[in-house]
Amino acid sequence: QVQLVESGGGAVQAGDSLRLSCAASGRTFSSFTIGWFRQAPGKEREFVAAISRSGQGTIYADSVKGRFTISRDNTKGTVFLQMNSLTPEDTAIYYCAASLTGPTSVSAVYKDWGQGTQVTVSS
Repeated sequence: QVQLVESGGGAVQAGDSLRLSCAASGRTFSSFTIGWFRQAPGKEREFVAAISRSGQGTIYADSVKGRFTISRDNTKGTVFLQMNSLTPEDTAIYYCAASLTGPTSVSAVYKDWGQGTQVTVSS
C-alpha cells in the first residue's frame, strides 16, 4: 500500500499553466506505476496520464497529449503533472493513483488513490 497526496491545484485563466504534484509515502515508491485521473462535475472519472516505475514509459489521453507532461522523481517519491495551455474543459478534481501493473488507462487496476486537488480554469 502507498499513501498519495496531491497538491498544486488552483484557479487559473485559459492559456495558463499549472504543475500538480503527487507525493507518496509507504511502500517503495519506485515499485508503482502512477496515473493521473480527473473528474469534472457531473461527469465520470477519466484517465489523463500515467508513468512507468522508471519514468521511461508514459501514456496520455488524446485530450491532453501535447499539452500535459507527466514525470517523476523517485528520489523524492513524487510524480508531477505539468499542464500547459489550460482550457475550461480541463476544470476538474485531479487524482493520482498507484498501480503495480505497467502504465494503463484502466482505473480499476489502480488500487491506491489520493484525495484529489481542484483545478479550475476560467475563460
